[in-house]
This record gives sequence, C-alpha cells and structure tokens, in this order.
Amino acid sequence: MSSTRQSEPRTLDVREITPRERHPLIFDTFGNLAVGEAFHLVNDHDPKPLYYQFMAEHPGEVGWQYLEEGPEVWRVEISRVA
Repeated sequence: MSSTRQSEPRTLDVREITPRERHPLIFDTFGNLAVGEAFHLVNDHDPKPLYYQFMAEHPGEVGWQYLEEGPEVWRVEISRVA
C-alpha cells in the first residue's frame, strides 16, 4: 500500500515577513519536505516568480497548485514530488 499524507499540510504565511527573507524561508521549508509532503504558502501577491525559481532550481521535484488566486491573498500548495 502506498504512503499517504496523514495530516493537513503546514501553512507558511509570509505576508508579514521581510521580502528579502521570504524566498530563503520558502526554500528551506521545501528542503525539509519528504517526497509526497506539501506545505501551503500564503502570500500577498502572485508568487509566479517563485514558481519559475523552483522550476529552474528543482526541475521535476516540485508540485505547484493554486488554492486561492488573489486579489489580496494568494495560497499555493507546494509539494515535493520527486
């Protein structure tokens, strides 16, 4: 039987974090995920540049699914798929 997530993904709300500290925190959080795990990112703008950074630095390893698309709050489920 395959392994499944047992609990709701952790939420990482970066809206109150200094912008220059956001990406390092997000990438650290991703780095601590096991395959099949995810976290929910909450941001105050579309994190599309972050998506492109993930695709460049972790090709084939990242799942990206918008849960809410603004205009004031953006939520994305980011998962480790490989």
